[in-house]
Amino acid sequence: MIEIVARHGLLLLTAWVFVEQIGAPIPTVPILLAAGALSSAGRLSLSMAVLLCVLASVVADWLWYEAGRVKGVRVLHLLCRVSLEPDSCVRRTQSVLSRQGARTLLFGKFLPGVNTVAPPLAGVIGMRRGRFLVLDTLGATLWAGTFLGLGFFFSGEIERLATRIDAMGSRAVVLLGGALACYVAYKVVARYRLLRELRVARIGAEELKARLDAGENLVIVDLRHAVDVEVDPETIPGALRFDADLLPQDHAWVPRDRDVILFCT
Repeated sequence: MIEIVARHGLLLLTAWVFVEQIGAPIPTVPILLAAGALSSAGRLSLSMAVLLCVLASVVADWLWYEAGRVKGVRVLHLLCRVSLEPDSCVRRTQSVLSRQGARTLLFGKFLPGVNTVAPPLAGVIGMRRGRFLVLDTLGATLWAGTFLGLGFFFSGEIERLATRIDAMGSRAVVLLGGALACYVAYKVVARYRLLRELRVARIGAEELKARLDAGENLVIVDLRHAVDVEVDPETIPGALRFDADLLPQDHAWVPRDRDVILFCT
């Protein structure tokens, strides 16, 4: 990675950061550390590297922000389709944004998943464009500066580590690939088990409509996140609003003598 950055310089660094921030599943931290190490050796301008990384990141985030403003929540579901946890990707980001507010844009780049979904979510909820750009720029500067700075100050350790990995040859690739494969397999199996359990107690919209028309006394609970409700306030007539995050702690109100229908997005 160090040699690749040394050969292609700031142009590669800028393009790499932009492509990763636009949503491509490629690791950026190693190339930032490599660029920082090269800066320490005087082969790259540290200030220019930070500037170009921030510019590439903010442009990519701004494109997603505008997509969120125009397309709404559909953009979030599109992004989360490529996630290892597509069923909870949107909800997790919404929860982080609700708890942390605008600070999510400052520290979201350090959180996998939140990094990509936070900018369009800011557009969905209608955050002012100027405020978004300021916060996103500060967040990108903190993110790029942290990893470039680590590479700069620990360049010697990074070079020694790279030498050891290079000495391992193909074994390093096998170990890394094996660890990644185990992680992906774990996530896939966990999701499969969850969906299999849900499939047992699932009801379609048409069946629910038929039961309501037949006069059944059902309890319908709208578990959508507050962000989703704000964007699309329409709901099933008579449905109760409840935050899904609170359901495990507070469910004493759920009646035991009627069917309870839960729905989200």
